[in-house]
Amino acid sequence: MSDQQFDARERQDPTQRERHLFARLPELLAHARNHAAGWEKQLAGHDLEGVRDRVALSGLPVLRKSDLMEQQRANPPFGGYLAGDLSEAARVFMSPGPIWEPQAPGLDPWNGARSLFASGFRKGDIVLNAFSYHLTPGGFILDQGAVALGCTVFPAGVGNTDMQVEAIEVLKPTGFVGTPDYLKVLLDRGREQGRDVSSIKKALVSGGALFPTLREEYEAQGITVGQCYATADLGVIAYETVARDGMLINEDFIVEIVRPGTGEPVADGEVGELVVTNFNDLYPLIRFATGDLSKIIPGQSACGRTNMRLAGWMGRADQRTKVKGMFVDPSQIAQIVAAHPEVSKARLAVTRAGEADAMTLAVESDALEDGLSDRVSMTLTDITRLKGEVQIVSPGALPNDGKVIADEREYG
Repeated sequence: MSDQQFDARERQDPTQRERHLFARLPELLAHARNHAAGWEKQLAGHDLEGVRDRVALSGLPVLRKSDLMEQQRANPPFGGYLAGDLSEAARVFMSPGPIWEPQAPGLDPWNGARSLFASGFRKGDIVLNAFSYHLTPGGFILDQGAVALGCTVFPAGVGNTDMQVEAIEVLKPTGFVGTPDYLKVLLDRGREQGRDVSSIKKALVSGGALFPTLREEYEAQGITVGQCYATADLGVIAYETVARDGMLINEDFIVEIVRPGTGEPVADGEVGELVVTNFNDLYPLIRFATGDLSKIIPGQSACGRTNMRLAGWMGRADQRTKVKGMFVDPSQIAQIVAAHPEVSKARLAVTRAGEADAMTLAVESDALEDGLSDRVSMTLTDITRLKGEVQIVSPGALPNDGKVIADEREYG
């Protein structure tokens, strides 16, 4: 099985790709050390010129997202990891946590075009982008990739479902990008209103799991759906192809799978934490631990592309959990508890309601209801930017298992 290629690099010999990546790496490391105080400290004492293979790379320290957040709080906004001046960034974003991310200059700074091409998007397509354009870089990641590919983008963002349905009928977009379940919301609403939403024939989704039943439902409607794995810090790290045999790692990334809590690489096929090194001169991230679990699939894809393959997202190495495309962090649950003196403990359960993510926050309190659940619900939405149910339980009712966030979704 094969399809068209975005460029010749996709089918280069794997040994040649590896050699090219590690030939570039010492220059990136030196640039980061010389232009960013955070990297100067992080890389101190290491022979950067000698980092020319994976064994040498594994000797560098891992930068965990939680550590980056702490350093950003201590030295805002970027913790000393910006290798340049903020004026060089095209945009700057504030993601939940909070964590600050700069947009590097250039047309496709998050490497999104390649993933769109692999999902069938081509020059001339009209693309409805239902990722958020507000505060976070979510909407811009694939927006920029689509523009680089020659597509026309309708920046729909999140919500305003009726207006988006009207836009589909009028603009007749051929493609959709957004979270896996929101496309179903739009299609169902369109049918309820008797609108023509049949123009969408392809989709690239991210920010959550594409469950097999949902993909089958889309395909039954003539919509081909691919997935990509992206983060606000790094952009599109990996993407599906027509072969549907894992996710191809994007060009210009070095990906490692390490034992959670360490920087020690594990063997191909073993599940571990995803650690990524990018080649972003303005905001270099070196051995950046995403907190996500995955594994390398041995061998090459049947589509003809030769890069390494990931099994996709397989959970979190920590309790930070993605819900409807947004991360919810244990520290946010602590903020909710702190905002309500009546609450002694809380635990967030993430489940599925039909084909959509759902949240239920259970809070321990011996106070009478007296509107407490409504007040906590408002705080939950304010802090996480997501809606969820709130349940009041008696003190001691929650499990004593250390979990603040319990991901109870089944990924099949």
